Amino acid sequence: MFLKNLLAAGAAAALLAGAPAWAETQLKLATDSGAKGSPSGDALDRWAALIEDGTGGEVQVDVFYQNELGSQAEVLDLLVAGDLDMMINWPITAYDNRLGVLFTPYMVRSWDEAFEAYKPGGWVNEILTGVFADLGLRFFGPWPEGFNGIASRDKYAMTPEEAADLKIRVPAMFPMAELVQALGYQTETIDWSEVFTAIQTGVVDGDGANIIYWDYEYFRDVLDYYNQTKMQFITGVMTMNEGSWAGLSEEHQKVVADAANTVMEEAFAQAQERDQFYISKAQEAGMEYIEPTPEQIDEMARKVRAEVWPLMEERVGKEIMDLVRANAAKL
Repeated sequence: MFLKNLLAAGAAAALLAGAPAWAETQLKLATDSGAKGSPSGDALDRWAALIEDGTGGEVQVDVFYQNELGSQAEVLDLLVAGDLDMMINWPITAYDNRLGVLFTPYMVRSWDEAFEAYKPGGWVNEILTGVFADLGLRFFGPWPEGFNGIASRDKYAMTPEEAADLKIRVPAMFPMAELVQALGYQTETIDWSEVFTAIQTGVVDGDGANIIYWDYEYFRDVLDYYNQTKMQFITGVMTMNEGSWAGLSEEHQKVVADAANTVMEEAFAQAQERDQFYISKAQEAGMEYIEPTPEQIDEMARKVRAEVWPLMEERVGKEIMDLVRANAAKL
């Protein structure tokens, strides 16, 4: 009886800790952006479920959503240190300036190009695999959101001359201000929590560098236009601590990697559908959606590449930018 009670108590303690008593391995998976029920939160749950199902429960995954383990920088610290095993996140460049290659403007031009570039074996994937490896992290692939643009109030711009009269808010992240300025706009760096008021009071005329979801969801009452200039392909990344990876059996490693690839492929389809959904929602709310012609995009891309890519080279290095130049979408 004593042994039976002892075993029962042990099983209960294991369940309270988040893992069945018979689980061989416990992994911790987190994101720096996304609550439970959000698109990125759902992606965490999906990745965790695929791992648990694929290993027959031998690997259990604890999921942590935005802010549950700390700030964006703090959670990345945990991942690099090995106190956290896996993440879907939007990495800051504090650890390595080369991570800024994720923000290179006009690198890909379409969803198909993006998928081919970022998937395992793709040229962007190969670049990021090397950068993350130097940080002790394994890069599986992207968690895509879509192409960004310029949202504005009262009027929009299609040329640098038209853009000169518009002041656009940009995030405090290189090269956001530089690329928006290259398109001819004035820029202002404003904290996210203050953007609505800044547009409403005329401090700025709009918001730059976001996908349409964010501008519709948060600022539709003060915005009139969304111009999808496709400056950057916005994506999170799916990574794992190399020590945690090495601690798995080959069989379990394959399950984790295959699960990540499944989540990535699903995310591409879901992100495209979500983007179209929010274009429709924005239009229903009274925002005018502008889609530049391929020729107009080419003109923007040539100008931005000429002005911003040399600045990117100073941050990410000539070797990486040579790869970008050799493989980026042709104009």
